Amino acid sequence: MSQDLSSASMNVSSNTTATAPTHSDRDKSAKRAVLPWIGGFLRPYKTRVIAAIIFLFIGSLSWLSLGQGVRLMVDEGFLQDNGERLNQIIFLVIGITAVSSSAVFCRFYLMTWLGERVSADIRLKVYDHLLKLSPAFYAKLRTGEVISRFTADSTLLQSVVGSSLSMALRASVTVIGGIVMMAITSLKMTGLVLLAVPVVLGPIFFFGRKVRDLSRQSQDRVGDLGSYVDETLHEIHTVQAYTHEARDRSLFDDRVEAVMSAASGRIKYRSILISTVMFLSILAISLVTWVGAQDVMIGAITGGELSAFMFYAVMVAGSVATISEVIGEIQRAAGAAERLIELVEAPVDIPDAEQPLLLPAKVTGGLKLKEVRFAYQNIREGGGKAVLGDEVIRGLSLNIQPGERVALVGESGAGKSTLFELLQRFYNLNGGAIELDGVDIAQLKLQDLRQQYALVPQDSVIFAMSVLENVRYGRLDASEEEVIAACKAARAHEFINEFSDGYQTYLGERGVRLSGGQKQRVAIARAILADRPILLLDEATSALDAISEQQVKQALETLMEGKTTLIIAHRLATVLNADRILVMDKGELVATGTHQELMQSSELYREFASLQLITET
Repeated sequence: MSQDLSSASMNVSSNTTATAPTHSDRDKSAKRAVLPWIGGFLRPYKTRVIAAIIFLFIGSLSWLSLGQGVRLMVDEGFLQDNGERLNQIIFLVIGITAVSSSAVFCRFYLMTWLGERVSADIRLKVYDHLLKLSPAFYAKLRTGEVISRFTADSTLLQSVVGSSLSMALRASVTVIGGIVMMAITSLKMTGLVLLAVPVVLGPIFFFGRKVRDLSRQSQDRVGDLGSYVDETLHEIHTVQAYTHEARDRSLFDDRVEAVMSAASGRIKYRSILISTVMFLSILAISLVTWVGAQDVMIGAITGGELSAFMFYAVMVAGSVATISEVIGEIQRAAGAAERLIELVEAPVDIPDAEQPLLLPAKVTGGLKLKEVRFAYQNIREGGGKAVLGDEVIRGLSLNIQPGERVALVGESGAGKSTLFELLQRFYNLNGGAIELDGVDIAQLKLQDLRQQYALVPQDSVIFAMSVLENVRYGRLDASEEEVIAACKAARAHEFINEFSDGYQTYLGERGVRLSGGQKQRVAIARAILADRPILLLDEATSALDAISEQQVKQALETLMEGKTTLIIAHRLATVLNADRILVMDKGELVATGTHQELMQSSELYREFASLQLITET
């Protein structure tokens, strides 16, 4: 296949404002409030959220009321030596515990369901947006990185919304309620506890920010790891053919260690945070207990009141410890949310026209290019400002008649594959216009435009699904009979029937169960089924054996009947059968005509034909 597009894609993003997230983008998204963003996904389920919060309060307040049960047991049971009253208080405590446990069940169920639902909705939103981004976006941000954000980060958010956030809210209610009950019991000791609160909260805020930053770095390293695994496993044939396993293993080890290094910093600060908060909390409780014991000895408070106070103090300390532990998960989730926000907020670089025009009821496939200019946009390292590279298409004007068969020839980098991309509007032009049946394609809805093209690339795309679904990809509403008819026309029916499951045969990832010729015929069947007025063929026979080539040629002839066809030519037979040949050089149209005419008039074409066009033997 022509290499001009693929080579350019390695250094480009797009010719508009949409690029993969850069450092400046990340700084911007980091400033974006994460909780309101997640809250937007919770809003449709506000009834369940409110119910979960109500049950959270019921559960927390029930546990807090147990402190009064402890006070009554000590003051009215133990100290009064009143067994009957003690029995009454025990039943009361059991009743409160039953209410609290029921509330915990309801809260846990609702919050876990919300975590799953929010995670699912985030994935739906992110995937929907990813489908709108042009190939230029994915030329800059590796697919494995996108998958890491899409799966691991959204799973982390699911855990936080369904569990960690609930624990943090419950612990916060317990802290506030516990302090209130402590104040009711003893203002003096409560004041001493409150003096210790800033000392305890200080490490939470200080180390919490550290954990969030390091969590973001850790998630980025995991994304790098996923990208590398995705790339090497997809190209496992090349890896093993070149015995590159040892080198890949070494590079993978480096990435694993980078993940471990980033995680180590996060783990260290989380450990410091938890241990510091626990130490300070227990120290404060111990000192306040000592003061309380002195008050009991002088009769300022009763033993039951001190017991109740200590019960609340322990609950508050435990809740603070829970918050300090959960805050690390929440900060980690905040980093994950920032990465997802980057994807969701990546601008759509090829938007639909605000007031799109309509194509004629029957599209004939006439194409007109008027002084078309295009240059890829290079993104400097470090997220610097994007700048335009050299023009790949330079002032190209062309008129292709409906039903005409046109061959494109030229050296690699001449702009042939780029022209295919521009016709389908995967990039915006820097100048000029392209018209389809007299309508500027920039004024059409993208879906309307792209439904006029059927593409058969040299490297056929086969999805990990059945033969039937692979062919039906060309037209989703096609019946099985129509799929079979398309496969017969593509000379694919015979080999498909040889599979044990026929059209239901699973083809594996990237069609690993098919030969090159079989893949091409399935792709041609897909294009025949689509039945679109314009064909874009990156000639599909240049890498096939003689038998497969003959079968694919017959299928292509069927496919091209009555269609406007543009073919990137690699073989002499293709240009001989074309109505017209376009000779391209460095983005410019330098000659046009039939094979015989160009052999007489174009020195560049003669050289190209003798050196690069593959002749049949």
